[in-house]
Amino acid sequence: MSQPFSAAMSQVGPDSDVVVTSRVRLARNISGFPFISRASNPVRQEIMRVVRRAVDQSCNGTGANQELRWIELQSAPSRDRILLSERHLVSRHFANSDGPRALALSTDEHSSIMVNEEDHLRIQFLCAGSRLSDAFKAAFALENALANTTNFSFHPRWGYLTACPTNVGCGIRMSAMLHLPGAQIMKETDRIKRAAKELHLAVRGYYGEGSESIGDFFQFSNQTTLGATEDALLEEFNGVVLPRLIGYEREARTAALVRFRSRIEDIVFRSHANLSAARLLTADAATKDLSRMRFGVVMGLLPIDLTTIQRLLLQVQPAHLSLIDPRSLDSEEADREVRATYVRQELLRGTTDTK
Repeated sequence: MSQPFSAAMSQVGPDSDVVVTSRVRLARNISGFPFISRASNPVRQEIMRVVRRAVDQSCNGTGANQELRWIELQSAPSRDRILLSERHLVSRHFANSDGPRALALSTDEHSSIMVNEEDHLRIQFLCAGSRLSDAFKAAFALENALANTTNFSFHPRWGYLTACPTNVGCGIRMSAMLHLPGAQIMKETDRIKRAAKELHLAVRGYYGEGSESIGDFFQFSNQTTLGATEDALLEEFNGVVLPRLIGYEREARTAALVRFRSRIEDIVFRSHANLSAARLLTADAATKDLSRMRFGVVMGLLPIDLTTIQRLLLQVQPAHLSLIDPRSLDSEEADREVRATYVRQELLRGTTDTK
């Protein structure tokens, strides 16, 4: 894991003013094996062997899909596992759990397969901006390739069988990470959450299930998988739900700028000043100030490229910072000093590059 940042998390795409990333994830289990919660370590090892063989035979070297590299997490260094979590490629639980488990990951880090998470396979595609249709096609292309050599557990009435009943059916989770500073300023977050509940959506924090929102970032995902087709779920989420959420946030931003312009400018410019001058900086403080600066950038208040902000949001996280400068591991004081120095330098470069 030598790349300093993830392509998906550091790029921008359609509607990136609101939508940070889009993801489609498919839960699949292999016929003839027990669910992970009931599988012994030898059985989990056999599942990994079956999946790796399927990846090698059906995905790698065929030209149909990008090559996937195999990472066995039980033997991976701690920093690499944390890096994968910070890049939103694996859950924190998966990164920190015990037992045989693996990740098959494409070079550009858009396509991946978690092996032995809650289900035998979690096939996913992650990309920048509002690109759920692209993610949908890519995830199913990978699933179809694997299905050439692997029999997935499927019931004619209930669909794909999964460890969690909420995934039974088509086993698909579509999600988008949204940046909602306008809703926060206008105190509309609760209204958006209520609307999400009415639309049968789950709302989670920055790192998914069980995490808190940091810097006004929220993840929205569908909860319905049974009794609907994959195409119908995509049409509803991508064609109705996501545009409505984007519209809510843009309306809130416009209203906030009209009513509270001085307050917003103070928040944005104060955060820029903090990061431009700080000598000691924690990851949480950096994330919050970068979130406010991101708001300022998309509203035209700061002459900084959005890609710079996206990249920094990832690089200020502990494992990524240690990849950039190992001195951050020396002590808590060193971690804060290295982060502050790096952010100051990158903001100066990012501002200069836009002139």
